[in-house]
Amino acid sequence: MTDRPKSVMRQAVSTPFSVIRRFRLPVNLANGLTILRIMLIPVFMVFLLQFELIPHSVDIAVAIFVLAAVTDTLDGYFARSRNSVTVLGQFLDPLADKLLISAALISLVSLDRISAWIAMLIISREFSVSGLRLVAAASRVVIPASPLGKIKTFSQIVAVVALILPGFGYIFGKPLSWYLIYLAALLTVISGVDYFVRARGWLMAPED
Repeated sequence: MTDRPKSVMRQAVSTPFSVIRRFRLPVNLANGLTILRIMLIPVFMVFLLQFELIPHSVDIAVAIFVLAAVTDTLDGYFARSRNSVTVLGQFLDPLADKLLISAALISLVSLDRISAWIAMLIISREFSVSGLRLVAAASRVVIPASPLGKIKTFSQIVAVVALILPGFGYIFGKPLSWYLIYLAALLTVISGVDYFVRARGWLMAPED
């Protein structure tokens, strides 16, 4: 029985590694921050919901939430500044944002801090717009982000922090967090309508 040529042996050995390199996920710094944001979500929920068992859990939950929210700005900055925008990042970044806000709202509903309908209104808008952008992308139509979306996200983050932390003060007998969450809900609806209005030409176009 003759030995196989060394070149063939080297090719056979290196093939699995070349396949791994070829299909390796593009986890750069920006994508790593986005993945970190997703991984922080269950940790945030544990500290927020187990406040009776864990000392200073509310403060820790707020710190984790703010840290996760900050990574939303950092991952976009690093992706653009390092010219490392990837398809994976474009998929995970908006998903991570929506999961973070949804987790916070669901937790606050369970703690009886907000009404379920407000949480459902905001969550429904988030995933409706995500669905719209995914369907548009499948048709090679780009619906660019709106400045309203950034304002909406900031208002949601501020409202969530105000709802978690007590002692934000009162205005006309209502907690400040009450006004903030209603403002966030209003901006969420307006920005969602804005997306669909800007996409109406594509939505109403006849199918090829």
